[in-house]
Amino acid sequence: MILIRIIAVFVISFVTLERTHAQRIDTLNNIRDEIPVIDLRDKNVKDPKKATILSAVIPGAGQVYNEKAWKVPLIYGGFATNIFFIDFNNRRYQFLLDALRAFDDPDRENPLPNLNRDGLVRQVNFWRRNRDLNYFIFIGIYALNIVDAHVDAHLSSFDVSDDLTFRLEPVYENLWAGNNMFGLSLKINF
Repeated sequence: MILIRIIAVFVISFVTLERTHAQRIDTLNNIRDEIPVIDLRDKNVKDPKKATILSAVIPGAGQVYNEKAWKVPLIYGGFATNIFFIDFNNRRYQFLLDALRAFDDPDRENPLPNLNRDGLVRQVNFWRRNRDLNYFIFIGIYALNIVDAHVDAHLSSFDVSDDLTFRLEPVYENLWAGNNMFGLSLKINF
C-alpha cells in the first residue's frame, strides 16, 4: 500500500509539473501602438519671448510674469523720477529761453537783468542738454526693464542651492600693542 502511494505521488507530481511550465509570451502581440513620452520641461521655466513682449507692451509686466513683482515699484519709481527731472529741466529751459528772447527784444522787460547774453545762452544750452539727457535716460530705463525681464526668464530655471552662498560677517581682531581692528569678512562657499 505504501508503494502504491509513493507511485501515485510521483505520477501526480510529474503530471502537475508538466502543467506548471511558464507560458511563453508572444512578443509580437505585446507591442503597443503608442510611444511613451517623458516631459523633461520644468514647469517653473518661463518663456523669455513672452516675458520680453509683456515688458515691452506694459513696463513691469514681464517681471510680474517672472514672479519678481518686487521690481515693478523700482521700474515705475525710475520712470516717475525721470519724468520729474524732465519737467524740472524743461521749465528751467523754457524760462531761460524766454529770458533770452526778452534780452533780444528791447520792448520786453528782461526777467534776469544780471546775466548778459552769453550767460543766458550758456544757461539755455545747459538746461536743454539736461532735459534731452533725461529723455535718453527714460529710454534707457524702458530698455533695462525689457532686458531684465528677458534675462530673468532665461535664468528662471537656474539652480542656486545652499552650496552657493555668500556670507558677510563682522570681524574683530586684537592686534599687538593694544590696537584693535574692526572689519567685514566675505565668506564664499561653493
